[in-house]
Amino acid sequence: MPVSMTEPTTKSAAELESQIMRLANDGQLHQAAAACDRLNQSYPEYAPGWYTSSEVAMRLNEPALALGAVERALALEPARPEWVLRKLACLSALGEMDAAFALAEQLKNVKFRDAYHASNCGRALNRLGLHEYAERHFQHAVDLEPENGHHHYNLATVYRFMGRLGKARRSLNRAIRLNPEDYESYLLRSSLKTQTPHDNNVVELIAALDNIEGEHPGRIQLCFALAKEFEDLEDYDRAFSYLEQGSAARRATMSYTPERELETMRAIREHYPAEVFENREQGFVNAEPVFVVGMPRTGTTLVDRILSSHSVVRSVGELQAFGAEVVRHCQQISGKKLDSAAELVPVTRQLDFEVLGEAYVNSARPRVNPAAHFIDKLPLNFLYLGLIHLALPKATIIALERDPMDTCYAIYKTMFQSAYPYSYDLRELANYYVGYRKLMAHWEAVMPGVIHYVSYEELVTDSRPVIEGLLSHCNLLWEDTCLNFHQNRAAVTTASAAQVRQAMHANSVGKWRHYERQLQPVADILNEAGFYE
Repeated sequence: MPVSMTEPTTKSAAELESQIMRLANDGQLHQAAAACDRLNQSYPEYAPGWYTSSEVAMRLNEPALALGAVERALALEPARPEWVLRKLACLSALGEMDAAFALAEQLKNVKFRDAYHASNCGRALNRLGLHEYAERHFQHAVDLEPENGHHHYNLATVYRFMGRLGKARRSLNRAIRLNPEDYESYLLRSSLKTQTPHDNNVVELIAALDNIEGEHPGRIQLCFALAKEFEDLEDYDRAFSYLEQGSAARRATMSYTPERELETMRAIREHYPAEVFENREQGFVNAEPVFVVGMPRTGTTLVDRILSSHSVVRSVGELQAFGAEVVRHCQQISGKKLDSAAELVPVTRQLDFEVLGEAYVNSARPRVNPAAHFIDKLPLNFLYLGLIHLALPKATIIALERDPMDTCYAIYKTMFQSAYPYSYDLRELANYYVGYRKLMAHWEAVMPGVIHYVSYEELVTDSRPVIEGLLSHCNLLWEDTCLNFHQNRAAVTTASAAQVRQAMHANSVGKWRHYERQLQPVADILNEAGFYE
């Protein structure tokens, strides 16, 4: 039964706080929030009550309210690093990144007394790109609770980002020994190296899969891991069999309507004809941003790595910043929350593009080690290329091109964390690819010469002239470090984190041909649309 909060004055503040957390943990968040109000009114000097209010507000996805509450708590008791950590989470959720980085400086060398907060701080710093400091906190969590496999998994993720792949494997092996049902660890471990007949995890993966009963979500990770390892071992039929199982199971968990994304692309083409660009105003004149776009798994991370190896270029990874600024500015114009692309796209025509461009640069510019240029390599920015050019006419736009079948297969065999829901069904994937190609053709038609195209196949087979052309387009002088990008020690947080630590190779070119029969549905759709013969 829920705890009654009708007589708050008869109970101590600590008792009321405990009751609020029971309500929150039972999922009764609105009742918990109302109880927080009563607690804070009755005991305004009780700092933990304000912190608890912040906790409840964050669970309700109200970061502004959570920030106000935790600031009240810190005003009463400033020396509480776990509360500073909560404030950091609120600032990050609100997109107030300058303040978030400033606060992170206070936390990077703190030694929390418990593993829970050390682990949470590591994750927060990891999200900000402060991976070396995140490593310290994850290692501290391991030291405090060495038998907790989750801490070893967290440590492995930051090792992977930083290219310490041997350490990452050892941490994952430890995580799996401590928790044999940590299926994310199995999948991540399989991705860190090319498996060989004498060094692989196939037997352990199959045993783990056999131990799962019913439709447990862990089957998904194990199937993707087995698909990857059997492909490395050149057992292609078994690889695709597990891939199909994993993809079908993953798709079954998703509420996704592919037609909505295709309609968005059609709406963008309709609302951005050539005359929009012929009569454009100046926009925000700034040459710092370099946008790298394309379908996922087409070499966007590779190009990002090459360019960010240059002395005057930094990578900010796969930012959501441009899309977030577009939505924020459109909602200011409309005066309401825009719940669908059908509502959003027409409003974008009313944007003040100079204001949009400046807001984006201010939010995206790297806070750590700034340079003359920064790379935003979110593949999905292809949707916004027209808006990007209108808002930032001096920004560089680079688009990756790869063989259509290789592109679709590379996407299909990758298990993404949350993005690209179209990637788990071959027909949905092929139809999305067609929509992508049509939109890219539209951008080229209405903005001729704006986009610099890079062929993945040419890049991996004859690298130097392609890199020279890339640097020339970006108005950058040649530096040998760009050719030796694999020696770059900076962190990588995408699905290609392990691959870009290797020298250039063409091993993935034409890989789809091992699965011509299984991929026939993709070939049929692409052929009918004129994008493959």
